[in-house]
Amino acid sequence: MRDVAIVKSEFVPEEKAVSKLQDFQEDPELFRYCTLPQILNYVECFTGPNIMAMHTMLINKPPDAGKKTSRHPMHQDLHYFPFRPTDSIVCAWTAMEKVDRQNGCLVGGVNKMYHGVRNYDPKHPRVHLEMEKGDTVFFHPLLIHGSGMNRTQGFRKAISCHYASADCYYIDVKGTSQENIENEVKDIANRKYGMDKVTLKNQSPQVDGGHLGFPRPGGAGREDFTINGPTDPYEQTPPPMQVEDRWAEIRTDLYGFG
Repeated sequence: MRDVAIVKSEFVPEEKAVSKLQDFQEDPELFRYCTLPQILNYVECFTGPNIMAMHTMLINKPPDAGKKTSRHPMHQDLHYFPFRPTDSIVCAWTAMEKVDRQNGCLVGGVNKMYHGVRNYDPKHPRVHLEMEKGDTVFFHPLLIHGSGMNRTQGFRKAISCHYASADCYYIDVKGTSQENIENEVKDIANRKYGMDKVTLKNQSPQVDGGHLGFPRPGGAGREDFTINGPTDPYEQTPPPMQVEDRWAEIRTDLYGFG
């Protein structure tokens, strides 16, 4: 993804800045992050032992050019994910350097494929999550969050992975609020690569008990998912209370309080 902020942040002649790498599962060094036991021990609390790495990102937030384009608007990650159940999905987001309000920390509470929350009240209380290098936050795909401007002269770096249980299933996005995502992906593929007929099929590595492998034929891996789930884009199973209990256990383990 390119941002107008990058134009003023490409300091080295003849070199281009990269603001984001997505789906880096083919790079063994970057994907090693997704298999770290320190991460998976907590991910398993939400997904169970059979874990799928569904989406990966290396984020290199550029300095803002003064137009606030380095912000990421408030959104919910589930809008981008056509699989369920919701409560079996979790994101691990790790700061690769100190992250604060100056360089654009996460905010809880405008590029082509950024979709903000409709009717979001900007006066709603927010939490600015400042983090030290190596700090990791785990959050639910329905969490409303974003990130602020990078007001510094350097890039702000973070790495993340969205995980899901291998028991998850794909849903049909036709007629839901997520159908526009599918249409945008097809449109971009057609304009950039002349692919007028696109079939969306995902194949990602499986993290099983901390070991990297690919789904076995006939198993519950990602390649075997079928679109046979409910069409409600925000169905939650199991009940949210179970997730709240798991979050409380993690908070207690990490910080010593519930």
